[in-house]
Amino acid sequence: MKLLAGNSNRPLAEAIAAYLNIPMTRAIVRRFADMEVFVEIQENVRGEDVFVVQSTSYPANDHLMELLICIDALKRASAKRITAVIPYFGYARQDRKPGPRTPISAKLVADLITRAGATRVLTMDLHAGQIQGFFDIPTDNLFAQPVMVNDIKERMSGDDLMVVSPDVGGVVRARAIAKRLGCPLAIVDKRRDRPGESEVMNIIGEVAGRRCILVDDIVDSGGTLCNAAQALIDQGATEVSAYITHGVLSGGAVARITASALKELVITDSIQPTEAVRVAHNIRTITVAPLIGEAVRRISGDESVSVLFD
Repeated sequence: MKLLAGNSNRPLAEAIAAYLNIPMTRAIVRRFADMEVFVEIQENVRGEDVFVVQSTSYPANDHLMELLICIDALKRASAKRITAVIPYFGYARQDRKPGPRTPISAKLVADLITRAGATRVLTMDLHAGQIQGFFDIPTDNLFAQPVMVNDIKERMSGDDLMVVSPDVGGVVRARAIAKRLGCPLAIVDKRRDRPGESEVMNIIGEVAGRRCILVDDIVDSGGTLCNAAQALIDQGATEVSAYITHGVLSGGAVARITASALKELVITDSIQPTEAVRVAHNIRTITVAPLIGEAVRRISGDESVSVLFD
């Protein structure tokens, strides 16, 4: 087994390597003067089982090209099996046509990764589970639930906990965590009555006197999350925390969250946190390196991955 990393999240790749007790594969991933990507694998990978760790986070297109070129370099170096380990699959929100004459970019990216030469994909908390079907190669979608549940159990206890889905689309994810914690579930129903008017938040469930935990897969601008937290406080929740897998946190998201009603936002290191995220007083990062590392070990050994979530 060999582990190769692009430039998107080197610390996570090194943590996975440490878990597996193997060295990182020596490689150069750099840019020419005009920002073209150049990759050179600096050790023999012929006949090897190679895992390429690369999130397609900001800048998404640069990191996607790095991934594709790394896969192509490995294919041409006669690697036996190439698994694209994509902790954050950046184009997952474009999984359908929201209107006429719009692309399904998630399918396009899946085709690019397959055509580049990947023989398997390992990702985590896809925005839409059906994206697994966009790939014509085996695809494993890991869940960050066990890591989040363990963290919640270590830091929170009591009968007043309640898991909340910030929208109707995330109910399945929130229900799974609520079941593991043995606590009730609430849903934030958001709607916009007319264009240009602010969203109206309705809470489905009794949250008064509860410590609420918002659960979702992606936090980008943070607007929906902050609005949901304020709506829960207005309905009588004693405090609101959030556990989100992928902390995209673009634009002014960090400032918005630090000024919000959220007691704490907990994200994973699927995306390398920025300096602003690291110094924010109410944002904390937990690692998914052991989870991904164990999945990599099981794939390499032709063992079951699904047992990690039983």
